[in-house]
Amino acid sequence: MLSRALIDSLFDADLPTVEQLAAQYPPRALAPGAKVTRFAPSPTGFVHIGGVYVATIARDVAHHTGGSYFVRIEDTDLARVVESSGEQFARAFSYFDVASDESDADPWGPYEQSKRARIYESHVRQLLYDDRAFICFATKEELAASTLEQQAEKIPPGYYGRWATWRDATEDQVVAALEAGKPYVVRFRAPEGPRGRAAYDDLIRGRIEQDDNINCVVILKTSDQPPRLPTYHLAHAVDDHLMGVTTVIRGDEWIPSVPVHHQLFDALGFPHVEYAHIAPLMKTEGGSKRKLSKRKDPEASVDFFIEAGYPADAVKYYLRGLANSRIAELPIAEALVAPIHLAECGVAGPLVDMAKLENISRDVIGDLTTAEVLDAVRTWAAAHDPELLAVLDSDPDLARRAIGVERDVPEPRKDLGRWSTFREIYAFFFPALFAPVTDPADERFAGLDPETVRSVATAFADAYTSGTDRDVWFDQVRTVARDHGYAPGPAEWKADQAAYKGQLRPIANVIRVALTGSSKSPDLFEVSNALGDDEVLRRLRAVGG
Repeated sequence: MLSRALIDSLFDADLPTVEQLAAQYPPRALAPGAKVTRFAPSPTGFVHIGGVYVATIARDVAHHTGGSYFVRIEDTDLARVVESSGEQFARAFSYFDVASDESDADPWGPYEQSKRARIYESHVRQLLYDDRAFICFATKEELAASTLEQQAEKIPPGYYGRWATWRDATEDQVVAALEAGKPYVVRFRAPEGPRGRAAYDDLIRGRIEQDDNINCVVILKTSDQPPRLPTYHLAHAVDDHLMGVTTVIRGDEWIPSVPVHHQLFDALGFPHVEYAHIAPLMKTEGGSKRKLSKRKDPEASVDFFIEAGYPADAVKYYLRGLANSRIAELPIAEALVAPIHLAECGVAGPLVDMAKLENISRDVIGDLTTAEVLDAVRTWAAAHDPELLAVLDSDPDLARRAIGVERDVPEPRKDLGRWSTFREIYAFFFPALFAPVTDPADERFAGLDPETVRSVATAFADAYTSGTDRDVWFDQVRTVARDHGYAPGPAEWKADQAAYKGQLRPIANVIRVALTGSSKSPDLFEVSNALGDDEVLRRLRAVGG
């Protein structure tokens, strides 16, 4: 066991004691059953949609129990920190409504681990005082050689047993290494003896039993790379205790680490927290399932959903339904406020089905009013399509009329699933985005004789009258069809097919293509009213000449 004087020489003299820190971080005043949860992302790249999934569950559990939810940035790996991560975090947290309930103004901050270095050092010093940690000068080469030996013996790799060469070093050996200027780390002194079994109750998976930890893991990183920051193992134990976390909701990749985390809690004199380990989001590839991958799958990034313009409520509804299948059966408005129950979370990773999400998005957008859609499209376009924003703002009345087509009705159109597809679906309403069809031989007229196309467009334009009566408007289409030898309706065609060149459809298609540029479109009567008489006639004349 190292002397207190030697241990103190490794740390700043004004480092607070663990007792002072305990007094600085007051216990939370919680009602019975209230949970304090956290989301703890690392700023080493983009936010994974699986992170938002976990954060959604953590936030919901805290809020439905009357507790608190916060975001803690785990930036102890400074070499891998990506500068732009902060902006992306803020964007993702705001969009998906998983921003922290707390801030550095609250007594449990700061909420960035790189700003808590002295807190960790105090607890490492205390572990050294208590002989629950030790100084380790093992080099990378020595550690690599140990790993090769362990692999050859087919035993788990780690720093334990005869390979834990600095575990029982004398003070003289430690002093000599320090005086030689050798860099060191601080390792946790794991219990010795036969490897036992560890067991605990996971709030999702029930009773979990696994081999106990024998590895003397690093808890404070190398001394030659200031600032001295901890590994996740120590930071998790210290922060979750001081910040009053009751329930750690995290990915199931951390299940193997629970034994060492429990040992650290015990060594520090902290009560254990509850654990709920979430199964990862999955996708199908061929005939098998795999984890949604940052490297392979664009939809793994939250920015994919923001840039594509999926409504936040659609994604939130979908993720909540993946967490609890009960929620997926509820109407969207109810689902967004229904409690997520950890006991109902599955132990197998749920499949991310982008087609299903698209359908949900269509339903969400379909239920919005014209004003809500316009506002949402403008917000999205301001960040992702400035040209579209300029077009919308140049004629707000036209934008409202276009979006209102087949919308504010009992069964609204549901062809818009992402704001990024607004151009594709609605561009034809806007002269600045629409190129009139000028060639009567265009393939969109489905092979109809070009002279007939030109004649139909001209005749319809010459006699065109707008109005508010749908039947009167469509009578104009029927009249042009009859005048060109086509049946004005199904009944006439069925009664005497020999009397006509064909059905009404190809004639109506001429008008549809001229007005919308497509053989498929919303209701032509509503389209023409949205466009206005001048634009209707301009497009018809472009084809008719």
